[in-house]
Amino acid sequence: MAGFYSANVADGIKEAIAKEKKDMKVFNVMLLGKTGVGKSTLINNLFSERIAQTGIGKPVTQDIRLYKKEGFPLQVYDTPGFELGGDNALGKLLDEIGDEIRRGYKSFDIEQSIHCILYCVSATSHRFEDVEENFIRKFLDLNKDSQIPVIVVLTQSISKKDAEELKKHIDSLNMGITQVVPVLAEDYEIDENTVIKAHGLDKLADFIYEVIPEAVKNTYVAVQKASISLKVKRSQAIVIAAAAAAAATGAVPIPVADSFVLVPEQIAMIASITNVFGLSLEKSTIAAIVSGTLGTAGTTIAGKTVVSGILKLIPGAGSVVGGAISGSVAAALTAALGEAYIALMVSILKGTIKIGDLSTEKGRKMIADLFKNKLKLKRDNKGKLLDEKDNDFGENKDIKEGQRNGNKED
Repeated sequence: MAGFYSANVADGIKEAIAKEKKDMKVFNVMLLGKTGVGKSTLINNLFSERIAQTGIGKPVTQDIRLYKKEGFPLQVYDTPGFELGGDNALGKLLDEIGDEIRRGYKSFDIEQSIHCILYCVSATSHRFEDVEENFIRKFLDLNKDSQIPVIVVLTQSISKKDAEELKKHIDSLNMGITQVVPVLAEDYEIDENTVIKAHGLDKLADFIYEVIPEAVKNTYVAVQKASISLKVKRSQAIVIAAAAAAAATGAVPIPVADSFVLVPEQIAMIASITNVFGLSLEKSTIAAIVSGTLGTAGTTIAGKTVVSGILKLIPGAGSVVGGAISGSVAAALTAALGEAYIALMVSILKGTIKIGDLSTEKGRKMIADLFKNKLKLKRDNKGKLLDEKDNDFGENKDIKEGQRNGNKED
């Protein structure tokens, strides 16, 4: 029976993931800066698809090219080969950029608008040229109506000290830019014994999130890969909303036999979290995750059976009173499922778990133990954790414990 429900629910989740992904608004970012400052390297490490590969790009104007990938809601407007030399060249480029920006915001279509501009400066140059300052000031003057946020990215920041000094200098110019962020997008090997680790991408990702329009924040969080914490925070908000909805559904106690009424909320929650993490999961993998909670743990995403023993793990729930689930229990079940799923997604992104491992018996056991651990946490009547420390997904202690439990089975 569990396998039947796992397959049906997996179908529902797969369909919900596809629908939500289709409804995502396209996120548009524009890149400016001199040749050789590492714009492509920056973009390919900031986002989860290598969209800025050398070569293919649709010409928008003589100097602006548009890079995009089918089925991926990100568009990058780039100015390849842009050299800051000559007033005529600069004036022409400013006109083209201004025309493109105006076309977007006058369309009143969020998917046609530029949402953020990254102006790249190589920190290895140790200087910010007057011509660059003048260009940015002129651009910001053209940008008064659209108010698109401009972030100066100090790429190739091999020396953090030098990059910080350059940042202070640019900040002192008071140009009206949103932020200056030093970044080393990829590990930099000095010699066989010395490697400077990549840094700063997570801060850049967080800054971008803060300044872009609300309508494209979901998309941005999904397509960026530099900040896992952004994905966790967005997913936690989804879980809170789903748990609150489950609490409302259970305000009139739900008979155990009818607990499938929680399924739509839980399916939508898992689909949304999957898209936030930008992962592509096969139906078999989703079914394995569902089976791990439904089958081994004996609880309900499919909702036909809720075993009293598993409910006793929920603090204050006790047994199922009168054969019915209360609003607080419905919220706790939904919140625990969501938080366990977030922890699972984090571990997949960090490489702690391989997606293929989830389909194994040990993987399902680990998922079940993870879910049980989340059920044991103390919550209010809407499923919100009473101790915020339990919301820390950075250590993934539950995942590690689940792995240890799974290893005991070997």
